Amino acid sequence: MKKIAVGLFAALMLSVAGAEELQWMTDLPKAQAKAKSEKKLVILDFTGSDWCGWCIKLNKEVFSKPEFAKYAKDNLVLVEVDFPHAKKQTEELKKANEALLDKYKVDGYPTIIVLNSQGEKIGETGYVEGGPKAFIAELEKIRKKA
Repeated sequence: MKKIAVGLFAALMLSVAGAEELQWMTDLPKAQAKAKSEKKLVILDFTGSDWCGWCIKLNKEVFSKPEFAKYAKDNLVLVEVDFPHAKKQTEELKKANEALLDKYKVDGYPTIIVLNSQGEKIGETGYVEGGPKAFIAELEKIRKKA
């Protein structure tokens, strides 16, 4: 009985430790201000969160993992630029997202645009196979090129 209780406690602690929620912003000017003050990169995740299979896969395999959450907390300001089919959005958010879509000439999902802390585009990627480790390596390549 004691072993079961210890096992359950350990599992609970692991799930709590891995459940660090990422903070996804939707306001790019606020995100850029935060990135500038914290000297971080901004990633814009152009997604169809409730219908795009590759977007859902990227979220499940990368964004929801503790390894990515730790990296993001230390290095990134996250911005979701979502184009859902069923999820409700304000007209203001829809217009802002459309403007970003046009500005960065995004034509597929998921597209990840990487900005430096000054708001300049330094790279672009999409779904990267291999989980958080491979995705982080791709972001680091972009960072080093800039």
